[in-house]
Amino acid sequence: MNRSEILDALGTGSTEFDVVVVGGGITGAGVAREAAGSGLRTLLVEQKDFSWGTSSRSSKMVHGGLRYLGSGHYGLTRDAVRERQRLMAEAPGLIDPLRFIMPHFKGQFPGPRLFQTLLRVYDFIARNHSRHFLSPSEAMLWVPGLTAENLSGASGFTDAVTDDSRLVLRLIAEARRDGALCLNYTPALEIKRTAGQVSGLLVQPEESDTPIEVFAPLVINATGAWADRLQSGDQSDNTMNIRPLRGSHLVLPWSCLPVSCSVSLFHPEDGRPVFAFPWLGTTVLGTTDLDHHGSLDQEPVISEAETSYLLEIASRLFPGNGISHGDILSTWAGVRPVVTDGTGKAPSKENREHELRADRGLISIAGGKLTTFRVIAREALARGLGTRAENLLRPGAEPVFQPIGALKRPTGVSHQTWRRLQGFHGPELDKVIASGPMEPVTPGSATDLLWAELCWACQKEDVVHLDDLLLRRTRLGLTLPEGARALLPGIRQHCQPLLGWDDQRWEQEETRYLGIYRSAYSLPAREASDGN
Repeated sequence: MNRSEILDALGTGSTEFDVVVVGGGITGAGVAREAAGSGLRTLLVEQKDFSWGTSSRSSKMVHGGLRYLGSGHYGLTRDAVRERQRLMAEAPGLIDPLRFIMPHFKGQFPGPRLFQTLLRVYDFIARNHSRHFLSPSEAMLWVPGLTAENLSGASGFTDAVTDDSRLVLRLIAEARRDGALCLNYTPALEIKRTAGQVSGLLVQPEESDTPIEVFAPLVINATGAWADRLQSGDQSDNTMNIRPLRGSHLVLPWSCLPVSCSVSLFHPEDGRPVFAFPWLGTTVLGTTDLDHHGSLDQEPVISEAETSYLLEIASRLFPGNGISHGDILSTWAGVRPVVTDGTGKAPSKENREHELRADRGLISIAGGKLTTFRVIAREALARGLGTRAENLLRPGAEPVFQPIGALKRPTGVSHQTWRRLQGFHGPELDKVIASGPMEPVTPGSATDLLWAELCWACQKEDVVHLDDLLLRRTRLGLTLPEGARALLPGIRQHCQPLLGWDDQRWEQEETRYLGIYRSAYSLPAREASDGN
């Protein structure tokens, strides 16, 4: 069913669901995947675009949380490491191993011995030996350009990296394959109750002036930083105190900071680990961790102070590279929905474990990690279904991602690109290949995106606005200069007919997109004008 057909069916008022999921980020998509895979009649609604919030602006790491292990959160680390291993096995090309190098400098905490002890526990949990220690000269072979000043060695280990938006979209595709209905740009307005118990939800599609009531005995509130908006004000024991914390990143041309692994260092200002890692042909530098005071309904934006914070650590790690503001391709900032006890801890000291609240058929989720979406989803469904969960939920050993049938790699597509295509698109890949030219959008560049992928997204991946296409279905707006502005004429030629937009609509969408890029994905205005 396409969007219009789904809205028409909902508008009749005769469709009932077993569960309605509010929130189209990683947690909500994970809930929809597990619910639909268990045979439950499932509806997912998202107020903006799928993965618009935190789930398109994470640090892209599918990791066990070595830092959390060091803070004593063994359970969180155990679940995350096991899920990481599972995801890498099920979806190579979407979740891929990434080597991490942690340089050690004389007098810096933690030292090599303590860090290697943490890695030993990390490997034990994963049942996989990935740690090793590098001498200073070996470390500089792994990381050319790394500062040699006071370098005493480095620790190496393996975690994983993903494209978080594509991970969400793959989960939604899997949920739909099992019968879920999923709608973006459809805000949830109000929980409906009968005698205090949840009976459904009032939703408002973007293109309609008429709200629609959908009926279900269970609503999963997976809206992250927005979770308190659907919680009942009269149930103080069941509400969560959410502390929005912002994490910001810089995207650089790989040639400016040519790393083949993730390199990390504890920032001298606050002791937080900061990473430089390769991603989609670029190098990403991040992240920060501070309170976010802006409106959650507006695009979060990196601050000047955060930009300086990240460039400072780059200059310390790679003093010979001379990275400046003028090198920065793009930025992104995401808001983490951390549940706080309100005791005034420093942001980095807040607990990252997820929490659930139950309120008579409304299950609210906040906190947690990208990596543990399946664990969180199953726990939320089990809590909502109660004693019926054992019989209704599918076995936990069943795969999240369905395997791909045998397909021959097309001529001219590299093995690396073919692996990515299989991971990003899964069982839909044969249809993706048939949807448009199998030619690179930017020949000769590090970006291996194909025109067929844009054509497929326009036809089948719920593109409502141009920023959906350039910031989330693809990452052209992040990985190319000026938000891929130079490519817009070519993108228009391929995509405008498929989207069914007339010239006026295209021009409106282009203006909208470039405005979003300038305000939220480039440097703050004062820095952008410095030219340094």
